[in-house]
Amino acid sequence: MIHVERQDSLHLKVSRVLQEETSHRLDLYLFVPGELGLTGQVIAEEDFYHAAIQVKRTYFSDRYRLPLVLSRLAERGRLDAEHYRLSLSLYAYQYVVAMESAAGPLIDDARRALKAEKAEKAEKGEKADTATNGRASEGRSQPVKEEAGEQPPSLEQRLAEHVDLAVSILRRLRRHEPSEESLHRYFATIDNYLSWFTEQRLLALLAGLPRGARFRPVRARLVAICRAEDDYRREREYNSERVTRDPTRMSNKMRLLRRLIEYPVTLKQKTQELGNAEQKAVKALATAVVMVFVSLGLLRVRDTLADITALFVLAMAGIYALREVFKDDLRNTLWRLLRRGRPKWRRQYLDPTRNQVVGRQLEWFDYKRYPRLDEEIKRVRKRSVAQREEIVLHYRSRSRMSPTRFLSGYDHTRETLALDLSPIARLMDKGSRRVYRLEEGDQVVREEVEKRHLLNLVIRETQGDGPPTLQRWKVVMSRSRIVDVERVHAEGPGHEDEPGG
Repeated sequence: MIHVERQDSLHLKVSRVLQEETSHRLDLYLFVPGELGLTGQVIAEEDFYHAAIQVKRTYFSDRYRLPLVLSRLAERGRLDAEHYRLSLSLYAYQYVVAMESAAGPLIDDARRALKAEKAEKAEKGEKADTATNGRASEGRSQPVKEEAGEQPPSLEQRLAEHVDLAVSILRRLRRHEPSEESLHRYFATIDNYLSWFTEQRLLALLAGLPRGARFRPVRARLVAICRAEDDYRREREYNSERVTRDPTRMSNKMRLLRRLIEYPVTLKQKTQELGNAEQKAVKALATAVVMVFVSLGLLRVRDTLADITALFVLAMAGIYALREVFKDDLRNTLWRLLRRGRPKWRRQYLDPTRNQVVGRQLEWFDYKRYPRLDEEIKRVRKRSVAQREEIVLHYRSRSRMSPTRFLSGYDHTRETLALDLSPIARLMDKGSRRVYRLEEGDQVVREEVEKRHLLNLVIRETQGDGPPTLQRWKVVMSRSRIVDVERVHAEGPGHEDEPGG
């Protein structure tokens, strides 16, 4: 399963869980409108790869209580401090990831419920202009009101289950607080961050919930839990008063704590650029070939002119000028022919505690034109004539992991690919446009709207020998931010075929 979401204003996050298969392949195609003028001369392929693509892999397990069990064994003296730190970090990290993925849809549903409530109030206000029409509309709308009320209880139930899980997970963590100083220090770090993170997620839910009577019990419970977590951190003196009063300091501190939690569970990486020796060989070959023709030309000139004259000097200067021109062209041509279709980078993934290689990955990145794409990708893209000038950014990775070398109990990894779209955003126009519309009473209203562009992201994933999974996402963005990310097509294992939009 592949998830694409907006990480911040100009970053996309593509995440997936790699199953037990040892080989994986990922193809990512980003279709950029041709009007932006993105070419290899504007942003080189290597520059875009190094500046805009970041890959991170962490341990992952579908047995969610395994890290907590290991941390309890370490707390009882059956495992060393390093295993305790690793197990507790895994427990905290998987809780954070699950909380982020579960809270997102709930926040969206809560905001939709809030908009529906406001629209309903506005409609009632219009119908209440006259007493007769108000009573008639109230009688007619009663069945519709009951039918619309079927969805909010479902949202209430999901919110209640979400809160119950969050509270129970924190309770399990705090039930076995270590007494040893070295272990307790790390426990306090994780407990501090999870308390603050849970409070922030619940407050985000609370901010989007309607204030009607239907959601009043849920709101009251969320408020009580958030206040209890804040009091808990104050009683434990996890943060100084100076940090607590300043939201910026608090946010920066929690960001550092998040990095401390992720460090033991994130696989180390060593990136190597491929083809350095071949590039030197191509350079030497091109120079040798050009020098052969230069030498032959010099001998021919000497035989023709015999003596060293001004004409002889000019002929030598012309020959050396041609050498400089054709040497670079020949070298670049040979290099492109030799490296076409071959990987450009290699990554090695190492276990963070044992420094043992657990996997390798080859990576490609290049610009492509639409006619050179696979028929499968063309079918999913469903491009119209209007997008014939699109530039396609193609990123491919092919990895082979070694589950037998993983940490005990963890035969999965979670890959997160962060795609920075700021280089593309800088090619967009800064200006805005004016749109006019006519309201009641012949009043003309003028509104300022920003210019937006539509990018298409097509992803193809293949795990092992299974069939590929294909998805297409629409990314709407302006110069300053990513406005919306929507999946419009999905097919393959775990998906029912969806029509493209």
